[in-house]
Amino acid sequence: MKTLHVNLPDNPYDLIVDRGSLAKSGQWAAELWQPQKVVIITDNHVGELYGETVKLSFEAAGFEVAVFAFLEGEASKNLTTVDRAYQFLADFGMTRSDGVVALGGGVVGDLAGFVASTYMRGIHFLQIPTSLTAQVDSSVGGKTGVNTAYAKNMVGTFTQPDGVLIDPDCLTTLGKRELYEGMGEVIKCGLIADAALWDMLQDMTGAVDNLLENAESLIYHSCDVKRKVVVEDELDNGTRLYLNFGHTIGHAVEATAGYGQVMHGEGVAIGMIQITKIAEAKGLVAVGLTEKIREMVEKFHLPTTFEDWDVTRLAKAITLDKKARGAKVKTVLVPKVGEALINEIAMADVPEWLS
Repeated sequence: MKTLHVNLPDNPYDLIVDRGSLAKSGQWAAELWQPQKVVIITDNHVGELYGETVKLSFEAAGFEVAVFAFLEGEASKNLTTVDRAYQFLADFGMTRSDGVVALGGGVVGDLAGFVASTYMRGIHFLQIPTSLTAQVDSSVGGKTGVNTAYAKNMVGTFTQPDGVLIDPDCLTTLGKRELYEGMGEVIKCGLIADAALWDMLQDMTGAVDNLLENAESLIYHSCDVKRKVVVEDELDNGTRLYLNFGHTIGHAVEATAGYGQVMHGEGVAIGMIQITKIAEAKGLVAVGLTEKIREMVEKFHLPTTFEDWDVTRLAKAITLDKKARGAKVKTVLVPKVGEALINEIAMADVPEWLS
């Protein structure tokens, strides 16, 4: 078992990485919460795999439990699903002394966190991420949100969980595409802040078995990168923007493709390559860095390009990005492996960065 402490002043919590911990999740929750009503929010796929295991564990620990499951996929991460969740919580008699558990991938965690942070102006919240993307990124740091027709994660809150429990064994039930998708965020963490993680990735083969063997270390290193940045800049006004390397273009790719067609980690991989390619041509980052990123992305079977690339549509999506400020958008560059910096781009110049 490995533990990381997210030492935020108003809501510190621990992140635990522990194989086989899903079946003991109720005991973990009982150390954090008093006996109360709990709604496990999940999707239909994860619910079938793990919902009963977690529900029984929580009930054995003294909680009164119900499960709300929605249709899996990015297309469900919207205010319609949120409203259905509100109705479910109200019908179950949830009050401000009760709690929500997010059981699933990034879509589940983002939506469940948003529900918990807004229902009755905020109730208790725990994260049990089951996908690699959620385990290395979205379950940590307190960002919640849902998509709109205009942009990804346009509506959301900052709400820290009371704890995060990560069971790497959950990764064995992921499909290959879903598993490799999470590597987009792992690669990003190595590039922006952890050269040792990047070296570890270089030493790996890229095969599924090799990835699963190294899962605990990959998760721990990635979460440690995110933990440090979140503690330094919880509300995303400064260095936390480093975590968005590849995301400005990646989110635009996701949105223009149609939610769910390009997975989040795939969009991030494409975005990291594109922004580095232009930055390298402008002399802003190390020569050869684009090719290094491309080779790493290909090793873990992530896409390097998007076949329906449309500069006009992508640029329009970027104008709605949360990092846009007036006539500029803040992007992130990696001058060399292990370092990051913020680079402001005028909106008028965005098409050039998409060329």
